[in-house]
Amino acid sequence: MSSKLSVSIITLNEERDLPGCLESLNGLDAQIVVLDNHSTDRTRELAQAAGAEVSERTFDNYAAQKQAALERTTGEWVLSLDADERITPEFKDEITEILRGQSSLDGFEIPFQVHFMGRRLRFGGLGHETHIRLFRKSKGRFIGGRLHEGIELHGKIKKSKHAIVHIPYRDLDEYLEKMKVYTSNAALKRFDAGVRFHLGYHLLPFWELFHRLILRLGILDGTPGIVWAGLAAYHTWVKYLKLRELELRT
Repeated sequence: MSSKLSVSIITLNEERDLPGCLESLNGLDAQIVVLDNHSTDRTRELAQAAGAEVSERTFDNYAAQKQAALERTTGEWVLSLDADERITPEFKDEITEILRGQSSLDGFEIPFQVHFMGRRLRFGGLGHETHIRLFRKSKGRFIGGRLHEGIELHGKIKKSKHAIVHIPYRDLDEYLEKMKVYTSNAALKRFDAGVRFHLGYHLLPFWELFHRLILRLGILDGTPGIVWAGLAAYHTWVKYLKLRELELRT
């Protein structure tokens, strides 16, 4: 495909989230690349039905997987998405205008709108989240380790006017399911870096709750904001308890 834009998505058992992501791309003249980690559901079938180019790769870490997806793209520009993200109609129009122009820019930092329990979270540290996701392929690459990844971009960057919608958890069950993986990876990352557990870490969840709920005004997001802050505090506690477990095993 000779499109100027490619969209890259990595997946693992995303049959519930991927259709919404792909639907949000309707109308874009883009190559869609889906790199799948051996899903056992209908992820690959749904991606192929939507016209995506699908291949498989065994997951090792997020940065390596997203870089592998990037290397499968052919467009001058790449938009990197996760299956639980959607581009807004306004951002879709903005992308079209960017590609039509002769921009001297090399990448765009995109505002994120996080939705949880049926509501967009505007406070609690989430209202001003941005990430580089649209960039010239020749100028960027994915870097990172076990848990987090980012795009290292050599060139001029500008913040886009419009947003990506992120729906990280459909419900509390999914939050708790994903938390098992995230907290285990976070504990391993700290352990590998030489961090060791101490009693003071038992206080961190209380700070996390106070910081998100009061200092960052998460309470203004109502019940979803309060629940998010409480879960974030619990997440913090669990990852340090898992760090202690790793120490006890060695």
